[in-house]
Amino acid sequence: MRLAIGFVAGLLFGFGLIIGGMTDPARVLGFLDLAGAWDPSLIFVMLGAVVTTALGYRLVLARAHPVCDTGFHLPAAKRVDRRLLLGAALFGTGWGLAGYCPGPVIVSLASAQSGVWIMFVAMLAGWLLVDRVVAAS
Repeated sequence: MRLAIGFVAGLLFGFGLIIGGMTDPARVLGFLDLAGAWDPSLIFVMLGAVVTTALGYRLVLARAHPVCDTGFHLPAAKRVDRRLLLGAALFGTGWGLAGYCPGPVIVSLASAQSGVWIMFVAMLAGWLLVDRVVAAS
C-alpha cells in the first residue's frame, strides 16, 4: 500500500512538473534570467507550489502521524550553517547552468534526450561525491 501511494504521488508530481513547464530547461533558464529576457511565466508555478506546501504542511502536521507511517521524518537541523549555504549555492548554480533541478531531470529521462542523461549522470556523481566528502569529514 505504501509503495503504491508513493508511486501515485510520484506520478502526480511528475505530471505537475511537465504541465507546469519545469521540464523545459529553456523556460526555466528564461525564468532565472532576471537581468536578461526574463520569462515570468513560471512564477505562477512557484507561487502555486509555495501556497500548496504552506497549506499542506499545516494540514498534514496537524495529524498524529502520516497515513502510511508511524511518524514524520522531518529534518532535525534548525540552523543555517556553512554546509547548508554551500549546498544551496551548488544546487542553485547547477539549476542555473542546466535549467534542471533533480525532479525534472528524473521526469525528463523518459524523453531519451542525451542532455538529460548527461545531467542525470552528473547529478548522481555529485550525490556520490557529497556522500564521500560528508563521510570523510
